[in-house]
Amino acid sequence: MADLTSAWQERYAQLQASSQDGRLQRFYGAGIVAGNTPINSVPLVALDFETTGLDAEQDDIVSIGLVPFTLQRIFCRDAAEWIVKPVQPLAEESVIIHGITHSEVNSAPDFQHFLEQVLLALAGKVVVVHYRQIECNFFSQALLRRIGESIQFPAIDTLELEQRALRARQGLVGRLLQKPMGSVRLADCRKRYSLPYYHPHHAMTDALATAELLQAQVAHHYRPDTPVAQLWN
Repeated sequence: MADLTSAWQERYAQLQASSQDGRLQRFYGAGIVAGNTPINSVPLVALDFETTGLDAEQDDIVSIGLVPFTLQRIFCRDAAEWIVKPVQPLAEESVIIHGITHSEVNSAPDFQHFLEQVLLALAGKVVVVHYRQIECNFFSQALLRRIGESIQFPAIDTLELEQRALRARQGLVGRLLQKPMGSVRLADCRKRYSLPYYHPHHAMTDALATAELLQAQVAHHYRPDTPVAQLWN
């Protein structure tokens, strides 16, 4: 069970020792819960980025949303959102999607200005995202560009949890018949649990929507004492 209980804890200790950035050293030094910690005892933080596009190597972050929570409560008072100036100009297509304008990003600080605040908000908590390829890849690339180091952390992906639930509902016969599983877009996932509609592509709102979705998914599909390692990647 060593891999289940301590793999990420050991990884954090290695990353703290190897990092050259004091902010990352403090982030890793705050540690992470053991993998066998029941999900209902884990401090969580939903994270969402709005970006200039979908390619983490070419595009950049334009806003950050954070919402700390547990399975029992969402701490809206401690939620945060920041507009960030990307390294390249905004494409008109992305402005249409997230509604963040050229003037807003032109007057906004660079991502590195908020880095310490973001890392403090994530330290010691398990990150929850909807589609980890966006938040994890963009976070790593943003740091690589600015400080020459990436970042690693376990993340619970509500999109991946929804795929598990849909595959279970689909069943063997459904898979053999290639029955469609259903959409895993955030709004469509929330609809299955009768959660309210929120206007998408706003970083803090999407983070809140993700936090509520995880609470609903655990309530419907998992025991509250499920080890967190069964949910994170």
